Amino acid sequence: MTRYRQVLALPGMAALLGVSLVARTAITADVTALTMYVVLDLDMSYAAAGGVTATLTAGLALGGPLLGRVMDARGLRTVLLVTVALQVVFWLSVPVLPYGMLLGAAFVAGLLMVPAQPVTRQAITALTPPSQRRAAFALESVQGELSYMLGPAVVILCAAILSPGVVAWGVGAAIVVGGIGIALLDPPLRTEDESLAGTAERPPPREWLGARMAAVLTVGFGTTMLLSGVDLAIVATLDEADQLSWAAMVLATFGVASVVGGLMYGASHRPLPSWLLLGLLGMVTLPVGLAPDWPWLCVAVVGTGLLTAPTLSAVADAVSRLAPAGVRGEATGMQSSAQSAGFALGAPAVGVAIDVSVPAGGFAAAGLAGLAAALTGYLLSRRPPTRRRPLPSEHDLAEAPAGRPGGAGTRSGA
Repeated sequence: MTRYRQVLALPGMAALLGVSLVARTAITADVTALTMYVVLDLDMSYAAAGGVTATLTAGLALGGPLLGRVMDARGLRTVLLVTVALQVVFWLSVPVLPYGMLLGAAFVAGLLMVPAQPVTRQAITALTPPSQRRAAFALESVQGELSYMLGPAVVILCAAILSPGVVAWGVGAAIVVGGIGIALLDPPLRTEDESLAGTAERPPPREWLGARMAAVLTVGFGTTMLLSGVDLAIVATLDEADQLSWAAMVLATFGVASVVGGLMYGASHRPLPSWLLLGLLGMVTLPVGLAPDWPWLCVAVVGTGLLTAPTLSAVADAVSRLAPAGVRGEATGMQSSAQSAGFALGAPAVGVAIDVSVPAGGFAAAGLAGLAAALTGYLLSRRPPTRRRPLPSEHDLAEAPAGRPGGAGTRSGA
């Protein structure tokens, strides 16, 4: 745990991770809050609720690169001021909006969501030396897992006591508090060397948005598509076995395994390319559906969980290293968009596989989707560079020791 103590001891890091956790937990819970509001308060169908959450997700996917580009050009506080103000208006109006207007408002809210996750990733790159960056991104991935474990559960618990409209206000308040907290911390988004060297200039896309970056974004997309499909397959498998009440136990086991895996990966001495981690993740997911009941399913999902946070951590680390400082906000926004798209498409794709086969087939479909994305990422990462200033491949980044020219130390770990 020495690596993590060193990371948390860096000035501003512990406060950033704490405030970001509040915002990310609330953002993770917003889909659940809106679903419960539409179903319970508006007395509409789950399909109608799915329409609202789909427009919100579409906004998130489109807004990531847009907000990142504005952040690169105008700075962090400008983006936070606009997004926090919009979230205040949206969440206060949720309980009074008719369904049709709620659809459009949810899209705008997703488009201008407080960028807690991209900001955290950029700040990690700026605050940590290359030798500590992998451990820092492992903590960020663990933070993400905790937000997914806590956010929806807290919303459901509160909805049993309060009305869904009040719960929606609470979620909005937490998002706003997290955004204000990040604005007050105002973490740096570039290293001191990058700021002194004037690397804020935006390089042309051909110098950074090529096959290598596409490979990493594809792996990010495939990872969240797999994870979204696994969540659905767990529920469907237990429902078929009349053991749905144990779904929370299986999902909790999955989440705890991911946290443990992330901490182990961050403390290890040898990084691995994200495409390789996703390939392993897909392979261990394929046979999970063979578990006959919930205790064995708990055991079976441990392997998938152990590789989840490491894969997400490796994706974030690779994006931070491949993106020049002047476009790092846009690149991290693209990463968030790719992962949001994976979450949005994973459940429907695996749902089709479940409908045409058996619930256990959902795990096979999710694993195959992950393997396909891993293979695509590998092939893209092997393509020769065509830029004027070639960037190292992700495999080279993983193999190079921190600080070696051409490796993780290039551009101060950018």
